[in-house]
Amino acid sequence: MLTLHRETRLAVAPPIAPPIKPRKPMRIDAHQHFWRYRSEDYPWIGTGMDLLAQDRLPYQFQPLLEAQGLHASITVQACPGREETAFLLEMARRDKRIAGIIGWEDIARPDLAEQMERWGRAKFLGLRHQMQDGDGPDGASLQNRFSQGMQWLQARGYVVDVLAHERQRPALRQFCARHDQHWLVLNHLGKPALKEFRKGRAAFERWRQELRELTAMPHVACKISGLLTEADWLRGLSMRDFDHIVQCLDTALELFGPQRLMFGSDWPVCLLAASYSRVVAVVREWSATRLSAADQEALWGESSATIYDLMT
Repeated sequence: MLTLHRETRLAVAPPIAPPIKPRKPMRIDAHQHFWRYRSEDYPWIGTGMDLLAQDRLPYQFQPLLEAQGLHASITVQACPGREETAFLLEMARRDKRIAGIIGWEDIARPDLAEQMERWGRAKFLGLRHQMQDGDGPDGASLQNRFSQGMQWLQARGYVVDVLAHERQRPALRQFCARHDQHWLVLNHLGKPALKEFRKGRAAFERWRQELRELTAMPHVACKISGLLTEADWLRGLSMRDFDHIVQCLDTALELFGPQRLMFGSDWPVCLLAASYSRVVAVVREWSATRLSAADQEALWGESSATIYDLMT
């Protein structure tokens, strides 16, 4: 009977599996913000920034994202506080178009592990270290605790985004060299001083050299984001400004390569200088003339998915 049973099973044709549809690569805006506006929480929103001094929420952003053929975004903190982090995390867990968040936490706090465990891992991709706002250690004991916090984060696969001004680049190099166990992501291409580019090549060459030192570290990646607002947007962007932006994009591609570059819009901050569609168009037009189809997929989503571990 056992032999007959085996023969019967062998005689039955296996079911035909449905054809596997190729997965479309996810296109990701790797850097944008949401907030409920209160002036005391966002003191950096100043005069001339009325477009930002209001609530900025997913229902305003998602139609813009979809109109540009993008599928999801990574939402980044804009206020150093746990209230905003909780707010962003709640929205992300309700909305599949938010791939995850980069939140805020005091990296030097002695109970960092317990606090991060309270946040949970679902959609919590990492933290942002705001060097430009002085969000960092001060004093030997805090420096030690900060380093311990960074080690804990990197050992557990959290990505740390880094925001720094030009004057902080020596400290940025040291920071990146010291913390090399997981990805660090440079925001806004290291904030090149585009307003100074009009005065000659010195500012560009200085930024390029500093960027080269960072790209020598293979754990450092970079977001193509926030460039239009580094130019003199109050005066209005000129063709010369756009030439300087393309110069920065070319340099980033040369130094980082497409596998360590990610598109980010910096919405809604970008609205100070240009519409969302214009921000996307600048990078889209540039990448179409510089990158192969495969490298464009990296820039527009695959690099973000790999670096932020969005594949699972």
